[in-house]
Amino acid sequence: MNPDLGLRVLGSVMAWDDDKAHVEFQRLRLMAALKYDGYRDFEAGVRFIESLASWLQQFGLGQREVAYEFVMNRLVYIGPSEMEKLVSQFYSNVVHPEILSAVADEMGVPRYALLSNEEARQRIARLRRRTLFLGLSDGARVDYIRHQNVGLISNEQVVGSTQLDSAKWADLLDELQKWLDDGEATFRAVYLIDDFAATGTSFFRLDETGKAKGKLYKFAASVRNAQTTLSRRVFGDDYEVFIHHYVGTAKACKELAQRLRGAQQVLTEAGLPPKVRTTYGLLLPDWLPLNADNPEDRAFLDLADQYYDHSIHTKHTEVGGTQDMKLGYGGCALPVILDHNTPNNSMPLLWAETVGAPEDGENPPVPAMRPLFRRRQRHE
Repeated sequence: MNPDLGLRVLGSVMAWDDDKAHVEFQRLRLMAALKYDGYRDFEAGVRFIESLASWLQQFGLGQREVAYEFVMNRLVYIGPSEMEKLVSQFYSNVVHPEILSAVADEMGVPRYALLSNEEARQRIARLRRRTLFLGLSDGARVDYIRHQNVGLISNEQVVGSTQLDSAKWADLLDELQKWLDDGEATFRAVYLIDDFAATGTSFFRLDETGKAKGKLYKFAASVRNAQTTLSRRVFGDDYEVFIHHYVGTAKACKELAQRLRGAQQVLTEAGLPPKVRTTYGLLLPDWLPLNADNPEDRAFLDLADQYYDHSIHTKHTEVGGTQDMKLGYGGCALPVILDHNTPNNSMPLLWAETVGAPEDGENPPVPAMRPLFRRRQRHE
C-alpha cells in the first residue's frame, strides 16, 4: 500500500481531524522509517502503518485511542542496530574481562599488569582458545561474533548449535589440540548464547517430577554422549559454563539464577559444573512489564482481557505456569518487540492471530485476534 494512502486510512480509522492527523502522521512516518518498517514478519506488501490501521480496526472506536497510545508510548522495539551493538560488545564487555580475571588469579598479579607480561599474554591467548561459543538459536548471531573478533576467536571454536554429534565434538577437540600443540588439551569454558530471555524456563527448569528440562540440559546430554562415544574428555575438570543473553528481563535474571542455584545437585549429576553463571548484554528494567496497578496500563490490560482467544493457550505455553495467555507466556506482560520476531512473553494482543468463534449456545463469541507484529511460532 502507498504510505500516504495508509496514513489516510489510519486517520479515518482513528477519526482524527486535520490538525490531529498532521501531528500524528509526522510521528508515524518517523517511527516507521527509523524502526518499525524493518520488522521481518510483516506480510508481503505490508509495513507498519498498514498493519497498525488493520490492527486498530478490531477494537471499538472508543478503544482505539487506548491501543494507539500504548503503541506510541509504551512499546519497546529492539531493532537490528541495537542487537548488533549488543553482539559486537559481547566479547569485549563479557568474555575478555572474565579471561583477564582468570589469568590474574592464576598468576597472582593484578589485571592491569597482565598485558605488560609476556607469560600473561600467552596464557590469555591459550585460555581464549580454550573457550567455546555455542549459539542456542539463530538470534545468537554467532556469525557476527566471528566477524567482529577476527584474529581473536577462530571459526573452530564458534558453533551455531549446542546439540552436536560426536563427530563435530571430535573436530572441535582436534582443532584445539592442534592449535595448542597439546594432545591432552580440553576446553576450559563455554558460552551458551541466545538473544532474549524473559523467564528462562526454556533454557532450564525442573518439571513436576524434578527432572531437568531445557536447552542447558540438552547441552549437557550432548557432551556426555560425545565423551562416552569418543572416550575423550571435551571439557576439563575445572571448566565453567556461562549463559549469555543479549537482552534479558529483570524476571529472567532473578528467576533463572534461582533455579540454577536450587538445582546444583541435578546439574552435577548431568555432568555440569556446580556453578553455572548468567550474563546479559542489556537488562530491561523491572518496571517495564504492564501492571494493573498502573493507571496508564489498566485500560490496555482491559483490552487484552476483552479481545482474547484462549485457543493460543497450549500444552507448550502451560510450561510458563499460567492458566491463560492474556499476559503472554509466563504472565510476563511485556511490551517488547524484537525485529526478527515477537517474543511470546509479550502481550498476545500484539502478536496473536486467531480465527475466533461465533456464539455457540451458552458460550459467548470468541474474538478473532489480529496481530500488529505477526509472530513465527515454534510450536503449534
